[in-house]
Amino acid sequence: MCLTANHRNASFDLLEKLSIGAPSAVTTLVEGSAFVSGAVVLATCNRFEAYLDIDEPLTSATAVAVQSTIDIMSEASGVLSDDLRASVTVISGDAVAGHLFAVTSGLESVVVGEDEISGQVGRALGAARASGTTSPVLDRLFQTAAHTSRDVKNRTALGGAGRSLVRLALELASSRVTDWAQTRVLVVGTGQYAATTLGALRDRGATDIRVFSPSGRAAKFAAKYDVAFEPALAAAIATADVVVTCTSTMAISPADISNGMRRLVIDLGLPRNVDPAVASMPGVELLDLELISKHAPIEELTASADARALVGDAAALFTSAATVEPAIVALRSHIFDLLDTEIERAERRPGDSTDTVSALRHLAGVLLHGPSVRARELAREGRGDEFVAALDALYGIAPAAVVTRPVIAVDADDELAG
Repeated sequence: MCLTANHRNASFDLLEKLSIGAPSAVTTLVEGSAFVSGAVVLATCNRFEAYLDIDEPLTSATAVAVQSTIDIMSEASGVLSDDLRASVTVISGDAVAGHLFAVTSGLESVVVGEDEISGQVGRALGAARASGTTSPVLDRLFQTAAHTSRDVKNRTALGGAGRSLVRLALELASSRVTDWAQTRVLVVGTGQYAATTLGALRDRGATDIRVFSPSGRAAKFAAKYDVAFEPALAAAIATADVVVTCTSTMAISPADISNGMRRLVIDLGLPRNVDPAVASMPGVELLDLELISKHAPIEELTASADARALVGDAAALFTSAATVEPAIVALRSHIFDLLDTEIERAERRPGDSTDTVSALRHLAGVLLHGPSVRARELAREGRGDEFVAALDALYGIAPAAVVTRPVIAVDADDELAG
């Protein structure tokens, strides 16, 4: 199940609050529930999503999981529960794979086909692994999403287009900048987003680029990317024509900016890096994520039909293959139980070496490969039940029951009301 609040159904202020506090509560989602066995939280500048692996049938567990997730995220972020409920859409069952694959491929972004989102999805999975909150189902789902994203970029017109929110921001800024080559630019931040920003600035022709870091990492970043670094924020802003911020904390306040000097400030951070009061200072123009999102070109909001079709096929393949996974697991368990028994016998016989054990394990893997591939092929053809029946007929294996999950995409209010 997925609970999503994004640029289409939630305000920027709500997304900002969620991005600050809610990711830290992901462990509570799992430990505080009797039937949520895994959770991965994705938080970006225009999206907050909680992906949950539910042990119980969704028809009985969905409403409880939705309410529990909303309560936990509300407490962690400071967003009122009613406000969060009104801004969340619930996606359930087979539709979750299609949604995540589309998100990871950039098809649901402000700028369709953006470059950054696939990395953000990967980092969300990495964080869940590190905290021990993911599950085998979610792990497989997110890994397949990454493969699908690469396929979209390699096989459709979205690939190689260099789309990103950073580039859109610089496109909007170009109406204010006469010549990027003559413009003094200050980048505030030293993370991956700052590196992406630096590349986009250079593509625009900017050459006079300096970097400042609130965390003190500017010198190392500057050496890596061949730019100058600034030790003091206010002094650095005083000599810059354009300031681009992309850090994880508040960086710029009115006190950091000299009155009367004309400059453009681009805030790409979430939470905000720039105090909104900066926009009211004489000579200062502020472009933040909320304003940038509103100016996404209309053609960028229409996804490529080829990309949508590829994502749909990948989602269908994932969900169909999932129906035979319990059977495949049962077969593997059966074979490896037999293998362990034979290895124990081999180890008790004089003269047998570790080479024998290695050969047996290799043979077991080879024997399992063909049936596993064939099972997934049958699943894609809608014949997965034939594989399950064959296991029963040949080995008497009864895999765990496969629950056919309903496809649901509703507002949280409707879900809870039901």
